[in-house]
Amino acid sequence: MFTILITGGAGFIGSNLVTYLYKKYPEYKIIVLDALTYAASVNNLPENSFNSERFEFWYGNVLNAEVVDSLVCRSDIVLHFAAESHVTRSIYDNRHFFETDVIGTQVVANSVLRYRDRIELFVHISTSEVYGTAMSKVMDENHPLNPTSPYAAAKCGADRLVYSYWQTYRIPAVIVRPFNNFGPHQHLEKVVPRFITSCILGEPLTVHGDGSAQRDFLFVQDHCEALDRLIHLERERVIGEIFNLGTGRHISVYEIAKAVRGVMHNSNSQIEFRGERPGQVFRHTCDASKAIATLDWKPSTAFEDGLRQTISWYLANQEWWDSQKWMRHIPIINAQGKRELH
Repeated sequence: MFTILITGGAGFIGSNLVTYLYKKYPEYKIIVLDALTYAASVNNLPENSFNSERFEFWYGNVLNAEVVDSLVCRSDIVLHFAAESHVTRSIYDNRHFFETDVIGTQVVANSVLRYRDRIELFVHISTSEVYGTAMSKVMDENHPLNPTSPYAAAKCGADRLVYSYWQTYRIPAVIVRPFNNFGPHQHLEKVVPRFITSCILGEPLTVHGDGSAQRDFLFVQDHCEALDRLIHLERERVIGEIFNLGTGRHISVYEIAKAVRGVMHNSNSQIEFRGERPGQVFRHTCDASKAIATLDWKPSTAFEDGLRQTISWYLANQEWWDSQKWMRHIPIINAQGKRELH
């Protein structure tokens, strides 16, 4: 029986993992720490979990070392998701990104160090954004780190901080770099749910630049399955390692917009183009061969299948996302000093 602490467990990926583990492992205790910022909600967590003795929710911030210590000292495994995570919003309001993503990670890493005699595994969820635009056909874990936005830079700082703690203190750390995730419970600021809800509402699908920027999209359930395998492997096989998680296939933003419209064939929404987003990454394509070999895992959901599942969820859960509609577009100041809505 494990006690698993999940920071940021009420956010998109974190809550999907909480639900996955809660349902699959009834003998495990799960502790969630979340500051419930705009992109998180207790409504993302498993139904009736708050009435269960094997589930605890703590409303708090990873910047609070006292709270973090009180939870880490009771845990066997720590999965650290807590982060500000939107590229455009990091241009609009970058200070919070460095506070949460870098200093928050330092607080959690220090706590893991303090209680390393108890902690079996500390999994830091980084991001493929640390790589910047692909410099090769596919991107493995040795690809240079070239972050191109404040968000990517903050996550890169956190990524390297965790690595330094592994090198210096030998804490039981693993770094995971997932490529773009999508699926149920994702905030409308992200491209897939933004396109889906625009179609539902009959509004234009707005695309940055010419829409040629390409990403490797991973269905969130496949991400959860990879983490499940990781936390159950022999520790010596994963501690100190970095793992990419992705599909090896890229798709452009314009193709996603067309795919959403194609599935939602009754939508009258048109595709509209806006100025290129500052700090844009023009291609991400994952080489996940290390994770496939080590974790005995591979993504099983094709983008088209995951998209259909995601569209069905947003069609059935408008009450969940209705209050987020106004947050789908963010004002930024571009490199020319002009205000744009992205």
